[in-house]
Amino acid sequence: MDKFTTLTGIAAPMPLVNIDTDMIIPKQFLKTIQRSGLGKNLFDEMRYNQDGSEIEDFVLNQPAYRQSQIIVAGDNFGCGSSREHAPWALLDFGIRCVISTSFADIFFNNCFKNGILPIRLPQEQVDILMEDARKGANARMTVDLEAQTVTSSDGQVFSFEVDAFKKHCLLNGLDDIGLSLEKVSSIDAFEATAGAKRPWV
Repeated sequence: MDKFTTLTGIAAPMPLVNIDTDMIIPKQFLKTIQRSGLGKNLFDEMRYNQDGSEIEDFVLNQPAYRQSQIIVAGDNFGCGSSREHAPWALLDFGIRCVISTSFADIFFNNCFKNGILPIRLPQEQVDILMEDARKGANARMTVDLEAQTVTSSDGQVFSFEVDAFKKHCLLNGLDDIGLSLEKVSSIDAFEATAGAKRPWV
């Protein structure tokens, strides 16, 4: 998993509330167990017409936002089913941070496990960042995980809270497998000792 330290990028405004995981990645794309390749189907039913052509007014189809790395979203982002494909699709598209007033719990935790930083902020601060995002590609936000701040394109700084353990994992690029590998020497030592004491196991 890639480390998340400081991110400066284009933020896409998505003020719609209750964006659920089926909107993020529709059910027909859940057959794969690969984490790559889902970005092209991110928000599929919102991005494309039935003939496969792009819906021009959808934010991620607009030239200013095709390279977005941040989403500023409406309340309750990631609600619905618990599919981990949702953060996979966001990450494969290039999204590393989602800012909202609230997230569904399972989606929130899945983001951290996949290298995406979900940030909760009060409504008035999200509103300011939403307006900043509407300025387009020249208005880049900066997210500093170490300092726990979001800085708008015009220099307004907002602080956010994050669990210390989740922060440690993101800063060091540690998913569940990475956390286990950190303890590999202790695991090997335990296995050697246990094997010597109980050779019949």
